[in-house]
Amino acid sequence: MQGAIDIVCNLFTPQEVQNGQTGLDDAFKAQVRMPEAIRGGVTVEDYLGRMDRAGIERSLLIAVRAGDINKRGGFEIPYERVHEVCSAHPRRFSGLAGVDPYRGMQGLRDLERAVREYGFVGAHLYPHWCEIPPDHALFYPYYAKCCELDIPIMMQVGHNLVYSRQRRLPSVGRPITLDRIAIDFPELRLIGIHIGIPWTDEMISMCWKHENVYVAGDAYAPKHWPTQFVHYADTYGREKVLFGTDWPVIDPERAVAEIAALGLREESHRLMMRDNARRVFGLPA
Repeated sequence: MQGAIDIVCNLFTPQEVQNGQTGLDDAFKAQVRMPEAIRGGVTVEDYLGRMDRAGIERSLLIAVRAGDINKRGGFEIPYERVHEVCSAHPRRFSGLAGVDPYRGMQGLRDLERAVREYGFVGAHLYPHWCEIPPDHALFYPYYAKCCELDIPIMMQVGHNLVYSRQRRLPSVGRPITLDRIAIDFPELRLIGIHIGIPWTDEMISMCWKHENVYVAGDAYAPKHWPTQFVHYADTYGREKVLFGTDWPVIDPERAVAEIAALGLREESHRLMMRDNARRVFGLPA
């Protein structure tokens, strides 16, 4: 198999940490057992080394828009910053445009520019940072724009943790909320990231019901994945599951090694680690 494709990756360099552009406080880093050595950030060059050792060919970098930046605890990573990293390493990184529904028409113009001028390959949103569910009307113009641009959109589904004690966020991303979106936008490729935990069965049901709904196995160590999720990825859902890490939450070397240890069929493993992402995002061979 050629190199893997990580569809959920965050910029976590010393620059982003120092600028408060990660949304993660020390308590969260301790909760997810983040190694002390990386809590201050990891350079892009260092991370490329981690990708190489893990056998990851390309990572999709999120230009995060964490909801309304005018609220306490809100933050963003500018599209220009992600474009800068992708331009410096075009064979290793591609960009994802974060969605902030509170920016109205300007947000839609930004999304179009990110795709048409910066070459971003998809969109990304955090419902909990916006404090509204994925099927809220404020998101609908962005779904329509993604259809127009022919790009997929990913969003965190399931519960969310307390990333920062400065602002505790509600868990608004039940996987079942994708149902109405998939019905209203049957040509929109929707990806529920973070497995949908603790509503994993609900996420699987959405993928089973709708041909345009997918799921990513990121943010949780693969050795702890729910049994039904592993079964789905290895059987009737093998064309619906994509690989991601949610770096810096999960280290890429750990993720790849633990997936290899799951004992998936060769075809299921290849589809998850690479082929599904290439198809869904329209990535080059």
